Amino acid sequence: MSKWLTLGGLAVLTSLAWAQTLRIGVVGPMAFVQGAHTWYGATLAAEEINRAGGIQVGDRRYRIELLRVDTNEMLSVTDAATAVERAITAQRVDFLVGGFRSEAVLAMTEVAADYKRIFIITGAGLDGILAGRVDRNYERFKYLFRVSPNRSSDLARTSLLLLGEVVQAVRQQLGIPRPKVAILAERAAWADPLVETATRLIAAPPPQGYGAEVAGTWRPSAVATDVTSELTAIQRAGAQVIYTVLSGPVGVPFGRDWGRLRIPAAPVGINVEAQQETWLKATDNLGNYVATLSSLAPGVAITPKTIPFITSFQARFKEFPIYTASGAYGALYVLADALNRAGSLDVEAVVKALEATDLVGPSGRIVFDKTHDVTWGPGFTTGLGVQWVGNRMQAFWPRNWRVGDKVISYAGVRPYQLPPWVVEAWRR
Repeated sequence: MSKWLTLGGLAVLTSLAWAQTLRIGVVGPMAFVQGAHTWYGATLAAEEINRAGGIQVGDRRYRIELLRVDTNEMLSVTDAATAVERAITAQRVDFLVGGFRSEAVLAMTEVAADYKRIFIITGAGLDGILAGRVDRNYERFKYLFRVSPNRSSDLARTSLLLLGEVVQAVRQQLGIPRPKVAILAERAAWADPLVETATRLIAAPPPQGYGAEVAGTWRPSAVATDVTSELTAIQRAGAQVIYTVLSGPVGVPFGRDWGRLRIPAAPVGINVEAQQETWLKATDNLGNYVATLSSLAPGVAITPKTIPFITSFQARFKEFPIYTASGAYGALYVLADALNRAGSLDVEAVVKALEATDLVGPSGRIVFDKTHDVTWGPGFTTGLGVQWVGNRMQAFWPRNWRVGDKVISYAGVRPYQLPPWVVEAWRR
């Protein structure tokens, strides 16, 4: 006997038999944590949806089958595009979810557009993946959507809010009215707008900017294994703060070298590697006090879905999820919800249903704008500021964040702490 269940707003039927299977290609650099967590997040969502009866599309039920597509995109754009084309033509995937390196995602989405395959991006932030494509050439690129992260210009806004917290701490606790900020950003397309925006706002007077000074800009490779020369140059430049824009493996040597050298400058911004539960072990226990933008933090409930997702993920994979995990998890629920509302597998109907998405995920409320990008801001998705203190990750932002007449804060968010050796070096 079959019965109806509700799963994340989806009406589904439970039964031992399945009418058909939907094949979803999960794409990413699987040899790296960014790709592995994309796969883990998608796997968790698929298991939950299938256990609850699958996806009801019109009068048929569908089981999700995931195909793991290793794009090697961290190292090769060509490999990434080829992997996606193979997934579509040889493995016959119906939908695509994932992607991490923006340059590679641009190439992969060209392939998806060629074959009119819906591709929900969960890891690449470059504005131009969607803006200037979906809005200017809708018929070709309407199949592309992004659940996470927020686009680069929005990541800049959020990460610069975190920077403002640290600049203010330097002013108040160290008595330095015009702190020096070094910019350390990997050489990648997604990082370029963040560097440009940070350079402008750091030096701009309040309230538009931070009234600080740019000590210099350093651009190591995203896969660099040593950043000693950059860090020693930053120290010589007299910086009290380091604004980081790091999504690749370089984040680990940065944390290790920064802690080993006791660089007297507080790091804050984006460091995807520091979102991991294994951060301290990876940095030889030298990465304490590093702060980064993240989508999740232990014990902080952004939405009612946050803690259940973290708990299930850790129980299943024995790791704390980074943003690509929550993005892929959310993307599968977004797709399942759209298919259910469309009542059809017709790609045009599914695109229209995706455009009408309004769904709460672990990291916030998912609503797409006219370019198919996830909406940024209070009540939607913004992320969290997290810092490693006392050998654990804790959230420090938003804490009494004022936006118009709203004050945004979450239980469990604590004040930011300057590294002790930074205080010792600069206190006046």
